[in-house]
Amino acid sequence: MNFQITHWVRLLGACTLLATLAIGGCSSSTSLERSKLDPVTSVTIRYSDPPMVFYRDMSGRAAFARDFVHTAALEVNRSGSYRYYVWLGIWTTMNDRMSDQAREGFESVVIFADGEPLPLEIAGWTPAAIGASEPVFLKPVATATDAYYVVTEDQLRLIAEAQDVRLQLTGPRDDTYEPWDNQRAARNGLRQFLKASVF
Repeated sequence: MNFQITHWVRLLGACTLLATLAIGGCSSSTSLERSKLDPVTSVTIRYSDPPMVFYRDMSGRAAFARDFVHTAALEVNRSGSYRYYVWLGIWTTMNDRMSDQAREGFESVVIFADGEPLPLEIAGWTPAAIGASEPVFLKPVATATDAYYVVTEDQLRLIAEAQDVRLQLTGPRDDTYEPWDNQRAARNGLRQFLKASVF
């Protein structure tokens, strides 16, 4: 009896392992460009994935303290009318800053693509700003603040092809955010997104 139980446990474990490997194999080949239909507004949204990640070192205020910005491109199709946006997911490792404070300085930002300034004006802080009823991207952390900016396809191409991309706030706060890592997957996602563009 014990032999039969042990045999079935081993067989179940082997099946679980094979299923896990199969799922992992499938997920590794997923597209870096995705799309969804908004369930309420019926706009079609294409977006690049994963996002690029930028950070600002705040270790002067607390050990390992950093501000982060995740950013990705979106295309919104309203019955054949196409518009481009950049989403920013803004958050900090310091939990003493509320979301309203996190918005400060992000009313307009400048993305520098190989030194070329690309000024972006805020479209809004909620998915409604792009005609959607729900967020496209998962927040990096629960306390993150979303922001949406209108961009052109040419601006997105400059960002995708640039060797050096940085983000800077304008106004009273002129904080600069550096790339978190080499952004290879995010850059590939943005290039794939642009290749599928209708323009």
